[in-house]
Amino acid sequence: MKYIKIITLILVFLTISTVITSKWIAHKANGKTFDTIEQIPKNKVGLVLGTIKSLSNGQTNLYYTYRINAAVALYEAGKIDFVLISGDNGSKSYDEPSDFKNDLIERGIPEEKIFLDYAGFRTLDSVIRAKEIFGQNSITIISQKFHNERAIYLAEHYGIDAVAFNAKDVPGAYGLKTQLREYLARANASIDVVINTKPKFLGEKIIID
Repeated sequence: MKYIKIITLILVFLTISTVITSKWIAHKANGKTFDTIEQIPKNKVGLVLGTIKSLSNGQTNLYYTYRINAAVALYEAGKIDFVLISGDNGSKSYDEPSDFKNDLIERGIPEEKIFLDYAGFRTLDSVIRAKEIFGQNSITIISQKFHNERAIYLAEHYGIDAVAFNAKDVPGAYGLKTQLREYLARANASIDVVINTKPKFLGEKIIID
């Protein structure tokens, strides 16, 4: 019984800590995420945080679709001049940035306005590389709100002036499952900030112009 009580107390402590961390990250992003095109300030570059295009069941990933829509809306409104797509390209058969690029071109964004970051393995990598590799100290992040809040939290820690445009969220069980995972992602982000984690790869600088 004694060990059960200890384990229970530890689990309660971890749960409370995770919830507090999540709320703190949301607080840090307060006033920096935007739902409407009219309100968001202009930045030279919009950073699209990558995700897989199709789910394992073959259906389109709505997180992907809605981020495409958000990037196009910002570009067409003149709120960004370039799109930087940062995602995972861990193998020849898995290439998030190129999928985004192809679909953005189909939607009317010129190819020369699109830049790809193939080493955005984590949100932390995407945010830091936007500054260290692509030279952006001020940026508009494009993803769903829960993701944007975490990205802004990381951006601020690493000296980037960031705002974010909230792509449409995904309702239902799939959306709920993703947002539950976000609690763990925020806990990891807070640890990354404490220990000042660096991205997996850096490399040669790329000029966006």
